[in-house]
Amino acid sequence: MSRKCPITGKGPVSGNNRSHSLRATRRKWNVNLQKYHVEINGKMVEIRMSARAYRALNKSTNKAAKDSAE
Repeated sequence: MSRKCPITGKGPVSGNNRSHSLRATRRKWNVNLQKYHVEINGKMVEIRMSARAYRALNKSTNKAAKDSAE
């Protein structure tokens, strides 16, 4: 299973660790992938997506529900 968010397409990013003496060693930042249960086409499906994508998805669905209630 790849470390990539299927919603946003975000993947791991690389860069440098910097010590106090500013020596550089390579390191990697992984995406914060979590398992979530999401409704897709009326079915509940477990999907691994980034926490940021899940927050954005919830924000948009809550806003849509709020607008339709008014």
